[in-house]
Amino acid sequence: MAQLVNAGCAALSYYTDMLFRSLAIFLIAGSVFITGCRAPQSGKSASSRPLPVSGSGSSGRVVRGSDGIDGPVSIASRDFGFNSADKNAIDAHAHFATGVIHEYDLEVEEALEEYYQAALLDPANTALVIDVAQQFLQTKQPERALALLSNAATNSAGSSGLFAELGFVYSKLGQTNQAVAADRAAIRKDPQSLAGYQSLFLEYLEEKQIAALATLLNDASKVKGTDADFLVGLAEMYFRFGKEAPAQRAQSDDRARAALERAVKLKPATLRLQLRLADGFNLLGRTADAARIYEEVLKTLPTTAPQYSAVRAKLADIYLRNHDAKHATEQLQAIARENPTDSQTYYVLGNIAYEETNFVTAADQFANAILFNPDFEAAYYNLATAQMGANRSTEALQTLERARRRFGQSFSGEYLAGEAFSHQKDYTNALRHLTNAEIVAQNGETNRLTDGFYFQIAAAYERTGDYAQAEKYFQNSLRLAPDSPETLNYLGYMWAEHGLKLDQARDYITKALKSDPKNAAFLDSMAWVLFQLHQPKAALEFAQKALQYSEEEDATLYDHLGEIFNALGQKDKAQQAWKKSFAIEASEAVGKKMVPVGK
Repeated sequence: MAQLVNAGCAALSYYTDMLFRSLAIFLIAGSVFITGCRAPQSGKSASSRPLPVSGSGSSGRVVRGSDGIDGPVSIASRDFGFNSADKNAIDAHAHFATGVIHEYDLEVEEALEEYYQAALLDPANTALVIDVAQQFLQTKQPERALALLSNAATNSAGSSGLFAELGFVYSKLGQTNQAVAADRAAIRKDPQSLAGYQSLFLEYLEEKQIAALATLLNDASKVKGTDADFLVGLAEMYFRFGKEAPAQRAQSDDRARAALERAVKLKPATLRLQLRLADGFNLLGRTADAARIYEEVLKTLPTTAPQYSAVRAKLADIYLRNHDAKHATEQLQAIARENPTDSQTYYVLGNIAYEETNFVTAADQFANAILFNPDFEAAYYNLATAQMGANRSTEALQTLERARRRFGQSFSGEYLAGEAFSHQKDYTNALRHLTNAEIVAQNGETNRLTDGFYFQIAAAYERTGDYAQAEKYFQNSLRLAPDSPETLNYLGYMWAEHGLKLDQARDYITKALKSDPKNAAFLDSMAWVLFQLHQPKAALEFAQKALQYSEEEDATLYDHLGEIFNALGQKDKAQQAWKKSFAIEASEAVGKKMVPVGK
């Protein structure tokens, strides 16, 4: 009995499916007949595909799929009007309806064949012809696309869009002369349609015909009565032309700007066109105009729209380039609210906070970036850097250890560990990690061995008392940046502090002072080297200037001043200076110089 029931259900399912298919054919054919009185689509929109504003495409082709056409579009989802009720039109309806059923059953090849037959029978249905031709291109059948388009061009009046598509297919097949002829026919049929200009532009671009490109764009710019879509597309072609002909870039950008300004006056209403317009202004550096359009778009753009985060990201980029961290942060925070797991957004927010020396916030943002993407290696290093900025060097070392366990030894990890230990004044461990960083760099990342790196390792050697090694690394730094005032001063002061190479030390410090005459540290170094050269009178002037330009009270400056006054025989002033030094920072060495009260 159960088997009989199952068989009955299967039969019922089969007949229900057949009934559905018959009904589908009836409804599809009916809708075709009902819409048959509609004017055939011109094909403008089908062929007018914008050039990428950024010019990022390697071939410069219009925005299409991997074969140069739009991604696969379901023909079944489109509404096509057929042109008459004669036998061909009726047969076209039948083939089209059969194609829809094949497409719903995911029988792609069979569906395309039926659509092809429908397009052959109704060549005046430009939109259908173009869509089917594009499907052939998508499936690597350019010859069949050519046959279909040629048939339509011969057996119907043909639209500008159809001839532009025909030109594109000829180009794909390497038939340059035919491609140019078809593109020119497209322009003649409708000078206000961009499709022909775009297709011919791409043909000339492929052939590197710069003069012909310039003439074509000049002709297009003179067409009257064009819409905003035409003008934005024209601007995009000018951008691409400027990349191909750098000598004409300035003039090309001016003409692109003029086209965009004409488009603005037409007040384009579609989101896609508004975004292309904003992208164009952004590319020209007209960031205020671009930002204004992006902001207007965001007022009506739903947060669920696929463009939402991209528009906010573009706004954030504009604000960052204009050094407007506040508004950039607002945009990025909005992105994070809508997409709270986007690690890249937290990473950029962390960088903004770090630049503003808000190290605690920066650390929190970098930690979020790692939370949502544990393989985001750079975020670990930025987190450690922010933690050091917030005086949390122990946490920085823990972060770097996590990075080392996950990614292995790296230059950045070792270098930052060296910095973290330096923060803790553990210069022995700092040197161990900085030396490891040097070894890593020598084994494949020699570009990391910068003057700044050598400066850090030299300073660590100086702190451990290994002055010979410190001098070696300072000199390495100076070989890469011979005019670095910080390095010249540090090495000169190290020599002066230990009574070494005093004449050379004075020369180095003099050079540093030329770049920054009011730098308190450089002035104090000069005072000290002159003192070591037994020139206390000359030293006094520099020591007093150092105090004048110092932004905060410094115990070392007053200690040196005390030594200079003492050498000049001005004992009372020397005592006053040492007492001041001791009050700022209690030091056993300074305390020994001070005369007890009452003596």
